Amino acid sequence: MVVAVDHNSGFCFGVKAAVQKAQEILVKHDSLYCLGEIVHNESEVERLSKMGLITIDHDQFFTLSNTTVLLRAHGEPPSTYQYARQNNIQLIDATCPIVVKLQKQIHADFKSTKGQKGQLIIYGKRGHAEVNGLVGQTNDEAIVIEYAIDLEQVDFSRPISLYAQTTKDLKGFHQLAGEIQRRAISAPVKIQDTICRQVSNRIPGIIEFAKRYPLILFVSGQKSSNGRMLFDICLSENPNSKFISCLGDISADWFKDIESVGICGATSTPKETLEQMAEAIRQMVD
Repeated sequence: MVVAVDHNSGFCFGVKAAVQKAQEILVKHDSLYCLGEIVHNESEVERLSKMGLITIDHDQFFTLSNTTVLLRAHGEPPSTYQYARQNNIQLIDATCPIVVKLQKQIHADFKSTKGQKGQLIIYGKRGHAEVNGLVGQTNDEAIVIEYAIDLEQVDFSRPISLYAQTTKDLKGFHQLAGEIQRRAISAPVKIQDTICRQVSNRIPGIIEFAKRYPLILFVSGQKSSNGRMLFDICLSENPNSKFISCLGDISADWFKDIESVGICGATSTPKETLEQMAEAIRQMVD
């Protein structure tokens, strides 16, 4: 049976840079705090924890002082940096450059439209680490829209600026933008497409990949937003697509009477994990 790995899958450059930075520090030091899971992939978090990476949440962070903390690619609100300055915490900032640019853009827009009673809308997953960082640029005043029903929070008689979490889907963003423009008859609307092309550019390739094999195994952490989005695309193209996070999720029954299987994954899934999955499946079938 042919077991093929999608050559376009693997870490995006933001996540790759954060993981490399953590590894470089852990080679020289026994341990390092990381604020939140460095990547939404359970096996990768476990691997790095064995090297000494200690994942902490924000409640734990706000009790620390005189230490070093890594900030992952998702980004953080200004309050994190302020607390670090006040408590002698050295921050190793691995925020993705695309996220940093978006944070600055949102902050500038918020300040410039404040006097006009403008509303800043972020299309994203409520509570997601990146979204929390973006909302923090607006003194927590931005409106997070995850579903169409959330638009009930918006006053369509006031100016609107629309942004997107970098890992959201383009189709959903454009649908939301169209609905906002339809409702805001008398108010100005500014649409800012801030979706990262590292994610969106994978969609055409993953569509073709999903069509090519009778069985698709999509490898992703359970918490990965782009993983869920990309898997849904696989599933729409190939109903025989399976979402898996580890080897234990695989059933040998899936491989009966098929000649090939394709393995792909989220931008938070290491290429090495996909290759390991492929080799394990080859051995299982043999």
